[in-house]
Amino acid sequence: MIRQEERTFNTRNSDDIEVDLIFTLGPPNQPAHAIIVEIQQGTAKDPRQLARYAAATWLLLGCDVTVLLVCPDHNTAAHYARPIESGLTGYRLLPVVLGPDSVPAITDPQQATANLDLAAMSVMIHGKDRKVVEAFATALADTRDEHAPQYYEYAYSIAAPEIRSLMEEIMTSTTWPVYSPFAREHFGRGLQEGQAQGKAEGKAEGRAEEAARMVLLVLTARGFDVPDDIRARIVTCTDVAELESWAVRAATTETLRDLFDEPA
Repeated sequence: MIRQEERTFNTRNSDDIEVDLIFTLGPPNQPAHAIIVEIQQGTAKDPRQLARYAAATWLLLGCDVTVLLVCPDHNTAAHYARPIESGLTGYRLLPVVLGPDSVPAITDPQQATANLDLAAMSVMIHGKDRKVVEAFATALADTRDEHAPQYYEYAYSIAAPEIRSLMEEIMTSTTWPVYSPFAREHFGRGLQEGQAQGKAEGKAEGRAEEAARMVLLVLTARGFDVPDDIRARIVTCTDVAELESWAVRAATTETLRDLFDEPA
């Protein structure tokens, strides 16, 4: 049977197309190339979905698209390294795959300090090796890179559960202000202990300043661009308990305005 279809397709049911990360190269209003980054811990995702990601991005931005997959094990890397037949005649996607053979196991703290981005990926793929996580932790403690908090958050968020546990264990022995759920718990505990230790006005102001700095660091690490009015509200707040609650919400809030709203 042949029938004529409606010409508008944007109301049809479709799975959500939401990638892990996407970067564009070139002017914001006319990008020259887009890179979709997907973290694949296993082979459950239908490879054709990756082709859909690329097609949707191309339709949206009007530029060439590369799909980059980061895979922590050899089997997953091999599974997605093959050309992907999209099901649309003539459209075949060949993704770029970074697997264990493509990312070195960085165990030298100096090398990790010089290549924090690569060290973060090394933690995700080779983090079961304790020396890899130790090198990353040392690098974070020594570096002056202002983006260091983001490297930690990226490494933590894309690592397997057993690697996260190892990161938490090792990072607690450093002075690095980590932002994992484990670290946020200990940060809040530290604020409460600090309150009990000193009642002096100067110390209280110092704790408030430190708590405000922590809120801003967590927001920055998650990629928020904090406007001046919200930044001013945070840095002028002197209520340590309220700042602590903002620090916890900053780790999960979807919008900056929700940061100040009490949960329902």
